[in-house]
Amino acid sequence: MYVADSRAGTPDSPAPASAPASAEGAARPRAGRRRAAVAPTVLALGTVSLITDVSSEMVTAVLPLYLVTGLGLSPLGFGLLDGIYNGFSALVRLAGGHLADRGGGRHKWVAGAGYALSAACKPLLLLAHTLTPIGLILAADRTGKGLRTAPRDALISLSSTSQARGRAFGVHRAMDTAGALFGPLVAFLILRATVDGYDAVFMVSFCVAVVGVLVLVLFVPGGSTRPPATTDTPRPAPRPTLRAALALLRRPALRRLTVCALLLGLATVSDSFVYLLLQRRLGVPDRWFALLPLGTAAAFLLLAVPLGRLADRVGRWRVFLAGHGALLLTYGLLLSSWHGTALPYAVLVLHGGFYAATDGVLMAAASDSVPDELRSSGLALVQTGQALARFVCSIGFGAAWTAWGDRTALTASAVVLAICALFSLGLRPPRPPRSEGLA
Repeated sequence: MYVADSRAGTPDSPAPASAPASAEGAARPRAGRRRAAVAPTVLALGTVSLITDVSSEMVTAVLPLYLVTGLGLSPLGFGLLDGIYNGFSALVRLAGGHLADRGGGRHKWVAGAGYALSAACKPLLLLAHTLTPIGLILAADRTGKGLRTAPRDALISLSSTSQARGRAFGVHRAMDTAGALFGPLVAFLILRATVDGYDAVFMVSFCVAVVGVLVLVLFVPGGSTRPPATTDTPRPAPRPTLRAALALLRRPALRRLTVCALLLGLATVSDSFVYLLLQRRLGVPDRWFALLPLGTAAAFLLLAVPLGRLADRVGRWRVFLAGHGALLLTYGLLLSSWHGTALPYAVLVLHGGFYAATDGVLMAAASDSVPDELRSSGLALVQTGQALARFVCSIGFGAAWTAWGDRTALTASAVVLAICALFSLGLRPPRPPRSEGLA
């Protein structure tokens, strides 16, 4: 895909120090030069994420059916658990980001602790059969995700040039999504081949997660990761304290980006609900349910790198908002009266396109407004706002489904998403002083 070298994406021949960097030159490599390579750290972390996502998506693919059909939970109960699964990590992301920034070289080890904690939770699902213990296990699993996400994304950001940061996140997300593609497929095969299918899925998921932790320990570089040298005037480095991390919200670009992520997250219906709605529309048999996430993962895998590169060229903010437009179209198709055979393909492609245009692009955009010493903490601020909003959305959507039905709940989500998207258009972050801004 891209050739990695030890220079973390720098061109073969650096430009002379006296040559000014134009906006055009910052966005595109000069003629005759090889395109910037993706750093080895990005590829190593992509491999870890690929393996870990095989593990986590095996569980995610069967969890809605296991809870609603197997354990008989109501949509409200499932919404609460799904909110915990997707939003509880928000409570520890700031702590994970702060721990990673302290000392300047803990990103790898804080991320490793998060991966290990999530792996340990997989076999515990075998012992839980009621709402409370399942909720506690999912909360612990998401605590691990909260610890690892910001340090991992900080490593990706710090090992990449600003001009190619969208592409670097795109490559990582593509590798991550390859795991999301294989995870449901493995779960589907296990369910068809075993009698106690859910138990087998949870145990295999645990074994795969352990492999991911080993790859992180053995192959991801440790110590402090720093971006390539630039000609920018150096500024005093802020101390990595919690107060300094929260003070980052005084920066207009980061504050507006965080507010937009929070608002749009309030109307981002959980993947599990999307698949349950699609199953009801099409009457998909239970044994095929685990294959629905494959469509989203395939679209995400194919579009992550192209949309990351597009974000580097035309602006990360534009691509980010366009991704939410794709999500709004997804809601519209699920609410429409169309019952054609192409409906599931269109829904899943748009759903995957939404993630490809927003997940890594948001982190690339936020990285431009955060200093190196607080990179993990700054990214954690944005992730926390988004995760808390999605936590509220999951609970609210589950409650609305229980009270008024699935169509009314989805209609309300579509209206809220449209309103938040229009409001976000007016919160466009200001262009940073350097040419690699969000515009």
